[in-house]
This record gives sequence, structure tokens and C-alpha cells, in this order.
Amino acid sequence: MQVFYLLDIIGTMAFAMSGALTAMDKKLDPFGVFIIAFVTAVGGGTLRDTLIGRTPVGWMLDLNYVYCICTGFLLAVVFRKRLDALRKSLFLFDTIGLGVFTLIGLEKGINTGLHPIICIAIGTMTACFGGVIRDILCNEIPVIFRRQIYATICIFGGIVFFTLRQLRLEDDILYLVTSVVIIAIRLLAVKYRWSLAPLEK
Repeated sequence: MQVFYLLDIIGTMAFAMSGALTAMDKKLDPFGVFIIAFVTAVGGGTLRDTLIGRTPVGWMLDLNYVYCICTGFLLAVVFRKRLDALRKSLFLFDTIGLGVFTLIGLEKGINTGLHPIICIAIGTMTACFGGVIRDILCNEIPVIFRRQIYATICIFGGIVFFTLRQLRLEDDILYLVTSVVIIAIRLLAVKYRWSLAPLEK
């Protein structure tokens, strides 16, 4: 679980950097950039904890999350001139965060006694909702509502998780396989440009 926590921290920092970079692209002032970074990093977890009645929400009980968000913000600002190289590394960490945050949401849902379908919804919201808030505040159509495969991967990962759970695998193996599936599909989707066709009138 220590590795799981470490990946959670890395994912949080990656999402904070993602938010900061998006905000800087929109020419926001430093305070605006920090706010976007913060809500991108904790938006999904805050929604999840609020929905399941877990208050205070997670990041309020562990200042390490606040520290890593501040670090992610500073890194994005300091290295903003190297955005091309930074975005490649950021994409990898963002993808890791996607897998880890989905698992965290699934686990929280299970611990609360929710139905697997609801757990998958909670996992997907945990992984994606910070990005939704980021895009809305930056006046963009959220990524998960566009052609790019994103939330669909989280849903598929949740299905894989509960399918493997029926085989009574050890938790570490279950977490590892599920996260690898989510990360691998995300990387393949970007590499081969998999997308969902938009609905038209």
C-alpha cells in the first residue's frame, strides 16, 4: 500500500501540473494558475468523498497532498519554457494517475458498501472530474466529452477490476493488473488515435 500511496501522490502532482499548464495556456495570472492546478488535482477526490459522506475530504486530512500540489504548480511555472518535453513526461504521469485514481475510487466505493456499478462510477469520477472542472473553468469543452477516449478507459478498468475480483486474487495483484490495463489502453489509445465518433443530427 506504500507504493499505492506514492503513485497517488505522483498522480496528484501530475494533475496539478496539467491544470497549471492549461491555465498558463489561457494566460491566467499566477493566482488563477494555482487555483486551476489545485482543483484539477483534488476535484475528483473531493466529489467522491462528498458523495460517499467522507468528511473532511481526503486532502484536508493529509497535508502531503497540498505540498505536492504546490510542488507541481511550481514545477510547471519554472519549466514552462520547456513545455514540449514537459508534456511528454506529464502525459505519462497523468496516465499513471488515471489508473491509480480509478482504483482509489473503486476501493472507496467498496469500503462504503456500494454496488459494483456505483463503484465504477465513483472510480471514473475520481479519475476524471478534476479535469472536467479544469476545462470548464478554462472555458473548454471537457476532454471526457470529446472524441478522446478517457472516461471509457476508467469504466473498462472498473469492469476488469470486478471481474478479476471474482477470482479472489490477492489485492496487490488485483490492483497491479487493473492499473496496468488502464495505463496500457490509455497509451495505446493515444498512440493509435482511438476515438469515439461524435453523434450528429
